[in-house]
Amino acid sequence: MPLSAKPRLFDVRAFGAAGDGRTLDTQAVNRAIRAAAEHGGGTVVFPPGGYLCFSIRLAGGVTLRLEDGAVIEAADPARHPGRYDLPEPGVGEFYQDFGHSHWRNSLIWGDGLHDIAILGPGRIEGLGLTRDGPGARWRKKTGERPLSMEGMSADEIRALEPLPEHMNGLGNKAIALKNCRNVVLRDLTLYKGGHFAVLATGVDGLVIENLAIDTDRDGIDLDCVRNARVAHCRVNTPNDDAIVLKTSLALGRPMATENIIIEHCTVSGYDIGTMLDGTLGRTQQLAPDRDPVTGRIKLGTESNGAFRNIVIRHCRFERSRGLALEVVDGGVIEDVVAHHLSMQDVTTAPLFLRLGDRRRGPEGTGIGSMRRVSISDIEATGIDPRYAATIAGLPGHEIEDVSLQNIRLVYRGGGTAADAARTPPLLADAYPEPSMFGTTPAWGLWVRHARGVLLENVRLETATPDARPAIVREAAEVIDKG
Repeated sequence: MPLSAKPRLFDVRAFGAAGDGRTLDTQAVNRAIRAAAEHGGGTVVFPPGGYLCFSIRLAGGVTLRLEDGAVIEAADPARHPGRYDLPEPGVGEFYQDFGHSHWRNSLIWGDGLHDIAILGPGRIEGLGLTRDGPGARWRKKTGERPLSMEGMSADEIRALEPLPEHMNGLGNKAIALKNCRNVVLRDLTLYKGGHFAVLATGVDGLVIENLAIDTDRDGIDLDCVRNARVAHCRVNTPNDDAIVLKTSLALGRPMATENIIIEHCTVSGYDIGTMLDGTLGRTQQLAPDRDPVTGRIKLGTESNGAFRNIVIRHCRFERSRGLALEVVDGGVIEDVVAHHLSMQDVTTAPLFLRLGDRRRGPEGTGIGSMRRVSISDIEATGIDPRYAATIAGLPGHEIEDVSLQNIRLVYRGGGTAADAARTPPLLADAYPEPSMFGTTPAWGLWVRHARGVLLENVRLETATPDARPAIVREAAEVIDKG
């Protein structure tokens, strides 16, 4: 970032912050940020201590530095005198969740800024944030929620998705950035980040490095982001996705997520808090969608725009769902490379490529496409036997040019002859999840409505016998080079 080699330092205590973990320090912190901005930029320093805050408003050219032992704690409107900034007006949440549609109702937020950073080694704790929020106002009866949630009552859904008016004064994100340029997030620990620990929307030029995130719902969401690198992060999210790329309509129009590198990261679905304390708890079995714990890397589900030039490499998946590439809202996924991934205790499918027809978007939204995907040097063990690696397009809208090379997938086995006889329905407009089709007719690889699928040195194994075939092709062109 083009900040001074010797930046001006603004100690939040000099602006009235108590740092005692009990006094509300919101106004003092925001005074320090304004002072740094008025001096042409600088670094706002948080010395060791606890800083209880409602919304912290970033400014261009300003870095927040949390020293070792410094903790910014999200205040709780139910216990502390104050509230978070109200959700700003805008395009609304018609085609995406409330959490995706607003940024100011967050612990730390910035809009339209450039040259900003939040640096550790300190800690952000979202104890006063909520993980809940309304879903999209778009209602089509199908495709809005995973099929695994079909049996939930209206009261159970309402508990997860309160009405918008109930969100006023609440904060549901730890860090939210909109339309910013040249951003660095580095060396931080985040615990319980609400709906999103980090939400970046419309950001160009982003480095996220060496973050440890152990949180209630999504970890890192990059929505309509360009030129970003996520590296050396540990993200534990049993209830939702760990690192996810999206192309929603939150900014009012389709925009691309492109030129993204995700590398040397570990994602997991251990019990909340147990990644940070090192105990790696396994008590929680199901996520709120009633499928097994999540914690994966995913492209989608929001997919109105294009995903291009995405690289995912040298990452580890632990007790989580596998790699998912999903385009269901008219967008495009193309030129994706994923290599050198290791997976242990995979809770659904190790690989899930889905081209669907949800079309959550304005009139004229069509069916998207997926092409030129290269996946190589993957080893996955302890895989849920119900869900084979899946490549599933639609009739007349095939997934194209997928390369699977140097891959070893080890399933737990146990499938039956009845499982082998299944022909899952198309479910074109359903929410995309590996469980959507039920138990797959293959135990290793199921390919449907795809062409140009290349298999080279793909090894499929089961720990116990399985009555299903290893590979099932349905309306698919698969070239197996052995």
